[in-house]
Amino acid sequence: MKKAKLVLLRSELGAGTRGASMGVDALKIAAIDLKSDYFRKYDEVEISDENWLLLENVKFKYAKRIRGIMKIYERLSKSVGRIMKKQAAYPIVLSGDHSTAGGTIAGIKSAYPEERLGVIWIDAHADLHSPYTTPSGNMHGMPLAAALGEDNLEMKTNELDEKTVELWDKLKNSGGIVPKIEYRDLVYIGVRDTEEQEDFLIEKHHVKNVSTKELRTKGVETIVHDVFQHLNHCDRIYVSFDVDSLDPRISVGTGTPVPNGLRVKEAKDLMTQLVSNPKVCCFEIVEINPKLDTENSMAETAFKILEAATNAALSNED
Repeated sequence: MKKAKLVLLRSELGAGTRGASMGVDALKIAAIDLKSDYFRKYDEVEISDENWLLLENVKFKYAKRIRGIMKIYERLSKSVGRIMKKQAAYPIVLSGDHSTAGGTIAGIKSAYPEERLGVIWIDAHADLHSPYTTPSGNMHGMPLAAALGEDNLEMKTNELDEKTVELWDKLKNSGGIVPKIEYRDLVYIGVRDTEEQEDFLIEKHHVKNVSTKELRTKGVETIVHDVFQHLNHCDRIYVSFDVDSLDPRISVGTGTPVPNGLRVKEAKDLMTQLVSNPKVCCFEIVEINPKLDTENSMAETAFKILEAATNAALSNED
């Protein structure tokens, strides 16, 4: 059986709504309430955050708190890379907001720079903005653009100062590899809230996007088969699960809920079947925000998905 290592990161620098930094601890409380020994079973490493920057004035309008996010990328990348190469373990990343996913991707690429990395992005949002196109400046909408080395200048809406350009270029270059992934190695599941700048890139590069309706019509098993057929050329695959992929009727305990999302059983079946594939080398769960929730319901739902996915991932041998 594979050995897991939990990577805990309480960063919420990239979010526009406060509270995601409490998501990791909300998961731990959920485990206690559900009488699970999950957090006693696996070794964990904690990555220090830069949340103190939330008390400071924003210096870069179109890349808010980017200096702090660069530090997070570096720490998370080193940790994930070390876990995979030196410890021969399977990293399970539990983080605050989704901006940190760029650091996870950088870490996988640092461990296996010559291998082709596929990404399965389960989310309500495409997260393809750059500082040149962002309507908010919130960097949890930019991790895939950073991993793809994408500026999207064809749809540019913002004029950047020289320092923002410099810092964004450094973020894209995190780990020394640009790009870290290619568009044809990216699959969306459940993405349903996008801006025209993101739609332009999705259409231009023919990015596969499995809608909730398609998943429900074809069934999880068929969708999982189709996704892995699409990514058949990839050597390794990373799965990123944002809880706003779930329908908000389940819980509003996330910063940017969007209607018509996944049901709990669909999400649980999807994650367990995806991570059962031997090419999947890491998965991540993000954007739990107990500040917006009642009775910790989102964390309890996410924990059930986390526990089932962990069991499925570790029981599968390469």
